[in-house]
Amino acid sequence: MRVRAHVFVSGRVQGVFFRHETKLRAIRNNVTGWVRNLPDGRVEAVFEGEKEAVEAMIDFCRMGPPGAKVKNVEVVWEEPTGEFKDFRVIY
Repeated sequence: MRVRAHVFVSGRVQGVFFRHETKLRAIRNNVTGWVRNLPDGRVEAVFEGEKEAVEAMIDFCRMGPPGAKVKNVEVVWEEPTGEFKDFRVIY
């Protein structure tokens, strides 16, 4: 079953390769969407794919890469749109 999750990650999540590692894991998990830094210090991402793969991405966001200190992960489940062809970092 395809799902879509809109995720906001707060804590020490910028400047620790969070976006880069998220992209690598999304590609490995066959998840499409995007990830970006927000001006308030959070990371925002949209993941779309099979439920198990999207849940694996959310689990990663709860830990982050080495150097990250995740304090909170907010997940908003949405209807999948199929609009993404790949996964990218938005600058």
